[in-house]
Amino acid sequence: MFRSRSARAAVGAVFAVAVVAPLTGCGDSGGLVSAGATPTANGPTRLWPGQPPASSPAYDFGEADTEVVKGVTAPGGDIRKVDPVTVVRAEIAAHPDVYTASTGPYRGTVRRMADCGPGGDREECPVLEAYYRDLTGDGHDDMVLGFRLLPGNQTAVRMYTLRKGRLVQVLASDDAVIAVELAGRTVIIRSPAAIEGYEYRTQWNWDDEQRAMLLTRDEILRVGGSTGPSDGPAPSRSPSRSSSTSPSRSSSTSSASSPLPSSPLSFLSFSSSSSVLPSESP
Repeated sequence: MFRSRSARAAVGAVFAVAVVAPLTGCGDSGGLVSAGATPTANGPTRLWPGQPPASSPAYDFGEADTEVVKGVTAPGGDIRKVDPVTVVRAEIAAHPDVYTASTGPYRGTVRRMADCGPGGDREECPVLEAYYRDLTGDGHDDMVLGFRLLPGNQTAVRMYTLRKGRLVQVLASDDAVIAVELAGRTVIIRSPAAIEGYEYRTQWNWDDEQRAMLLTRDEILRVGGSTGPSDGPAPSRSPSRSSSTSPSRSSSTSSASSPLPSSPLSFLSFSSSSSVLPSESP
């Protein structure tokens, strides 16, 4: 915890060096010429130094929350052999307050899970395609999984790793999602912002100390379009769901897939309109 400190005055220094070398002939061009005064260096100025520092975070993003997935095993220690539908069913069973309670916000997801089994309408199954990549740096694939949170338009983004043979959830984010991207060992989640022409981007990276994916960047970026205020409802940015609480940072506006930027990096996209079941690598 940081203690309150007195403000420090910005310290600056101005250096001017002027060396004049008389020209002795048209061929003498090796003299030093002054570049002018060096700009003053301005250090950061702390505002309201007497204000006590916050003792708790403004939002709980569930950064270090991990959860063992009960009842799910990885045959042969291969995470690619884990059934994504089974993993989602395990989450539903572990969090009845969110999914199956009469006031659960995602009761629609539970109803649609029947379409993920034999004889169901696969187009209506809320479970999206699973993607695999080593995101923890241990040399083994991890799994990134998405599923629609119904009846709204949010998407659950989950990441799982194997730890001593057990499937462990190390990232949980619920949001209105434009796209989810993998860049190297970073998970990037893009969400609509209240300002037209802008979007939120959060980046998650593995932290060996916490043994979890931590939120390492949360920013709002311009992506084009009008800079004027949006006429539609503004997305609310509420805290992410932790392993024992209900819903996370949410948005009340619709999210639609947008074209991903061309890049040599590998990208994946989850959108509320897709429901692809095969668990194959992109």
